[in-house]
Amino acid sequence: MTQISHQQWGEGLGQGSVDLWVLQSSQVRVEVLTLGAIIRSVQSRGKDGQMEDIVLGYDDLEAYVTDKRYLGATVGRVANRIAKGRFVVEGKDYQLDVNNGPNALHGGLQGFNKAIWFATALENGVQLQMTSPDGDQGYPGEVQVSVSYNLEGDTLTAEYQARSTKTTPINLTNHSYFNLAGQGAADIYDHEVSISAQSYLPVDDTSIPTGEIREVEGTPFDLRKPVLIGPRLKEVPGFGFDHNFCLSSPGEACTERRTARVCHPASGRVLEVSTSQPGVQFYTANFLDGSITGKGGARYMKHCSFCLETQNWPDAVNQPSFPDCLLRPGEDYQHVTRFTFTTV
Repeated sequence: MTQISHQQWGEGLGQGSVDLWVLQSSQVRVEVLTLGAIIRSVQSRGKDGQMEDIVLGYDDLEAYVTDKRYLGATVGRVANRIAKGRFVVEGKDYQLDVNNGPNALHGGLQGFNKAIWFATALENGVQLQMTSPDGDQGYPGEVQVSVSYNLEGDTLTAEYQARSTKTTPINLTNHSYFNLAGQGAADIYDHEVSISAQSYLPVDDTSIPTGEIREVEGTPFDLRKPVLIGPRLKEVPGFGFDHNFCLSSPGEACTERRTARVCHPASGRVLEVSTSQPGVQFYTANFLDGSITGKGGARYMKHCSFCLETQNWPDAVNQPSFPDCLLRPGEDYQHVTRFTFTTV
């Protein structure tokens, strides 16, 4: 049985009050904020039986309001990057705010991660809802969005739904940064990762996919069997992993499948991820640089954590060969991602 409770966590600095929801099972404890539908904390047991917080975050609300690294946030309307912040839908050109080099990233300057969501208790969790107005951050159509977090035993399930009044690109995900040794640990070099993908998307020097779908065979991106992250990072071009791994082919039905597994042998903690999305962005916190002070005074450095952002492929709105990312009036956008926390 999951225990559900909530309390006011702070005033949203002009945006209204923000609540903290707590989901507690016998194995896992999860904290969720109504600001940004943020996962603020996940506590899970190690093989020594001790609970440890394994998600990066902040001690106070103001830090989340000013955060630029999307710690724990639900990101949208479109997660990841859109080339030059431009796209064409139904013959009309749209220009978004450019907030990541020459590109638009994670929904814009005031994306879903900065909105206060309306929360409702569920039997084993919480549902968060918001309305994104027509023209929000440059996107067409009014979009009704909900994210439900359900905790049952050792598994946290995130279910996403949306409807739009106009055809719009949409791509929702959660952007939690994990370190299975604990959120204040120095790095993830001693973690082992596997991702069930036969191919990945190479990117240009602004992290936009080139359009090629490349086999992982014979590359540093072959994570089909567990590999130690530290040595593998030395083989990856650039600053580290920040790439989409292809879980299904364009046009293929998106069915839920096991996606990724990360193990921290020292603590025994394991995170397993499954999703109905066609891709997962594996990111190794390449752009954290110690300038952020997190929970308990922790300094978040490069490679201190990892993200497994289950989503559509980046820049899909501009790449016709990628899986369709358009939500049309009368259609339902929905997908599910499960995070299972166990030990070895």
